[in-house]
Amino acid sequence: MKTYFNTLLFIILGSQVACSQNSHPDDPTPDGNITVKEAFPELSFTRPVDFQHASDNSDRLFVVEQRGVISVFQNDEEAGERTEFLNLESKVDDSGNEEGLLGLAFHPEYESNGYFYVNYTASNPDRTVISRFSVSSTDPEQADASSELILLEFDQPYSNHNGGQISFGPDGYLYIAVGDGGSGGDPQGNGQNRNTLLGSILRIDVNKQDGTKNYSIPEDNPFANNTEGYREEIYAYGLRNPWRFSFDSSNGDLWTGDVGQNKYEEIDIIKKGGNYGWNTMEGFHCYNSSDCNTEGMEMPIWEYDRSQGDISVTGGFVYRGSAIPGIVGKYIYADYVSGRVWSLDVINPGSPVNTELLDTDFPISSFGIDQNQELYICGFDGKIYKLVQE
Repeated sequence: MKTYFNTLLFIILGSQVACSQNSHPDDPTPDGNITVKEAFPELSFTRPVDFQHASDNSDRLFVVEQRGVISVFQNDEEAGERTEFLNLESKVDDSGNEEGLLGLAFHPEYESNGYFYVNYTASNPDRTVISRFSVSSTDPEQADASSELILLEFDQPYSNHNGGQISFGPDGYLYIAVGDGGSGGDPQGNGQNRNTLLGSILRIDVNKQDGTKNYSIPEDNPFANNTEGYREEIYAYGLRNPWRFSFDSSNGDLWTGDVGQNKYEEIDIIKKGGNYGWNTMEGFHCYNSSDCNTEGMEMPIWEYDRSQGDISVTGGFVYRGSAIPGIVGKYIYADYVSGRVWSLDVINPGSPVNTELLDTDFPISSFGIDQNQELYICGFDGKIYKLVQE
């Protein structure tokens, strides 16, 4: 990640553009005119970083603002007001460009148990907090702010590279994206250090407690019961700043956008126990070296460089909606700084096809889907957009 902002939250993501394994990112032109429109013209938000629905068939949407506020409203283009679902501003430290309330996930059985989970940064000491909250027993539009149960906390040595996405996988476990701890170049070597949670995708079971922990380790986690001192929560490692991941609802594949250092942004499909190379590698390339040992490392499914002004990848979703048939099954992602949006077709993994869909004029912080799996974009111009075909 980098750090200069106001109109460029350059930091939240990190380094990008134009080259893939062997093709330019602007390949074929898609059928039809794919564009974005303001999904809720009457609503605006301050630095929206996450967009979720509760899988409760209520057709409600939840938007996370980095400052520590979660809002809820009906999925209606004419929605004129939103309700403050939860306010964590007194707990959240958003003083750094990449800090704040960064992730929201609803329990798969939210409709019956009312549990949801958040990922935020806090201070004194600087740390990441993963917590569970409950919805109010009397008002479905309000969370119970006093219900916080902290599951996991870990120190953050710097203010950047916090990752932040949390999501339940098809296996029912909670996955957590964690950056390398920040600064530049991973000075503490966290990416390749399995004794720390930093630089990883974590996977925990929130339905069981283990001793004093308010969660347990899934038995098939890759480092469960290891004798080397590796953190058993780790599902995959070697990541710099995984900024937004998602599961393909069709096959369960876990897609992640990992922000690069100075040259390359990458898209990864995460495998259990996989080592994604940082800080030995940046994308397909040795980092700060002409030669490096890549044995046992997982290569990206795609990379792009910074030659066209793209700076910081924003991971997206494999599109499974019905409104835009031409991109069904393709991974839709963007660059935070340039605002460009692409589709990535990996039906032939050895020769992925990357297509520019559109070039927006706002910074793209995140993607989200509604209960019908239609795709939305969080803009740092304060608006929520919907991907449409004209």
